[in-house]
Amino acid sequence: MTYELTCRIKPYIQPFERELALRELEALAGALPRPVPRDPGQPECFRVRSQVAPGALARDLAFWEAVRGENTLTTTQSLRESTVNVVRNGISLEAIASILPFNGSVPFPNRRCLRYGSHGLHEYRGKFFPQLVRNFINLAKVPSRGVVADPFSGSGTTAVEAILAERTVVGLDINPLSVFMAKTKCALLRVKVSDLEDAYVKVRSLLLAGAQPTGCSRLRKIAPSDAEYLAAWFHPRVLEELDFIYASICSTPTGGIRELFLLALSNILRKVSWQREDDLRVRREIKLIDEIDPIREFLQEIGRSVRLVLAFLRQEPNRRLGKARIEEGDARHLQTHWRSLRGKVDAVITSPPYATALPYLDTDRLSLCFLGLLPRNEHRKRDQAMIGNREITERARTHYWNEFTRAKDILPASLTSLISRIQSLNQRGNVGFRRRNLASLLYKYFSDMRQVFVGVSEVLKDGASVFVVVGNNHTIAGGKHIEIPTADLLAEIVDSVGLQTVQRIPMEMLVSRDIFRKNAIGSESILHFKKL
Repeated sequence: MTYELTCRIKPYIQPFERELALRELEALAGALPRPVPRDPGQPECFRVRSQVAPGALARDLAFWEAVRGENTLTTTQSLRESTVNVVRNGISLEAIASILPFNGSVPFPNRRCLRYGSHGLHEYRGKFFPQLVRNFINLAKVPSRGVVADPFSGSGTTAVEAILAERTVVGLDINPLSVFMAKTKCALLRVKVSDLEDAYVKVRSLLLAGAQPTGCSRLRKIAPSDAEYLAAWFHPRVLEELDFIYASICSTPTGGIRELFLLALSNILRKVSWQREDDLRVRREIKLIDEIDPIREFLQEIGRSVRLVLAFLRQEPNRRLGKARIEEGDARHLQTHWRSLRGKVDAVITSPPYATALPYLDTDRLSLCFLGLLPRNEHRKRDQAMIGNREITERARTHYWNEFTRAKDILPASLTSLISRIQSLNQRGNVGFRRRNLASLLYKYFSDMRQVFVGVSEVLKDGASVFVVVGNNHTIAGGKHIEIPTADLLAEIVDSVGLQTVQRIPMEMLVSRDIFRKNAIGSESILHFKKL
């Protein structure tokens, strides 16, 4: 059967998203969309003749609001995003239940919405757009129950969207907090609404009553080195109250719900510590103890988080989900971690670290220590192993530079020229240790990424797609401004390891709304590759 359909695109999307929207509609409908003439101020619509039922298109499209055939169907993606508008201003749990699932008018967002459902949990640097993941799954034509992989799974954006699309997802990350975050976000999609509501009411009541449960203390479990570190960053009373919150969380059943509460606790640690809140580095900023109230901050955070998740769950009470397997590990060793996936992955969708841009693990020290995810005495070793790390010892700097001089033949000439130029410029001037280290760090970053893409090529099926969202960087060397075109350089590296560049799409960046907005990367690109 052939359907005559009219699809309404989201009105606020950027030009690059519009291009992706048209490509995904063509991929899913199997026909070229044709623009519908419109008056100024009217929604932009496209017609398509398709043998795909309108309900199937409405279920899968990422950048579209509605599909009209005999009836008008709101896309599942727009319904999910619209749940965010329901939970504003501290709406009661009963009111959420009375509104959702939507029946009639839908409060469509009037701007890009990235934090619906479990996507809205916990701040995270470098989080990319959930809609992109669903769009890439569509463009890659990942089959039902097909496998999507993310070697830099971060906060779980790819993982959540892949299982919502009923695909299997495998994820890997070297940061234990990232792994915990991604697993929690996926697990929450399977919890029962009544169980989440009951646990929230219980924990909230315990905290408001000040009745600490017995037999569960985080501070009594941690190693002396971790206890000493936390004592240096929290007032004693604050640590006691955080331990009270932890004990109250332990009164809930293990699983996704308890992990949600622990994530909420992690997300307030920076705010109630002596750490400067909007600084990527762990720098001290003494705050008046009378202005720090951990219990109030936690109740606000968990109230917001629970409502986001509840609204999402109520909107889709009969949701069908794929499977998720997210592990802690080093993406440079994909051949080991994903040995069983060799030649089985239908698409890789990822946003890797940027070159020497962020101290990824360093930012999470307080959470890693308090939640017991990584002992304090292992932080430096793990941090130095991370791709894109900007910390390096003098000995390691020399080692990587010597390695670079021996490995020039396996890297693109444009990259070796850039690294050599930066090294030469910085050697001429009196520069600080970070500038002295930069050339070696850049070599390490691109060498590491080459190793990752070798592993990616091995796990992909023939003809399968890779989508990479990555940002460029820049530096000052010898007093000169030097651009580091990361996207172009990665594309050259990828072409040398059995993958073929299909397209590069520049992205207009949003102004970041998170606490690290001062450190946002100025330009990003989508790189699309295929395995030959």
